[in-house]
Amino acid sequence: MAVEPLTQKEIEDRLSELPGWSLDGDRLARSYRLGSHFAATAMVVHVAQVQEELDHHSDLTLGYNTVSLTVNTHSVGGAVTELDFTLARRVEELAPGHGAH
Repeated sequence: MAVEPLTQKEIEDRLSELPGWSLDGDRLARSYRLGSHFAATAMVVHVAQVQEELDHHSDLTLGYNTVSLTVNTHSVGGAVTELDFTLARRVEELAPGHGAH
């Protein structure tokens, strides 16, 4: 099954189901604040594991007590696809377990 870019309407509809996520240019974006640097580091490792499972990787930034992600799909020219939303939903599922908000 080929990955296709989503329309602006499709992106907006999917974003409405993911509070905290936004469209930043041509990428989905979200930042999380955590209780400590260790908690943020653990979340980065967990996100990296999910990315390996999906074979789809974001730009992932670790701050002192923050984790930020931006993602689009390079194989379709940097457009937003369903793969990006799959990754975003998976990150949303794991974030509370790390105390992220």
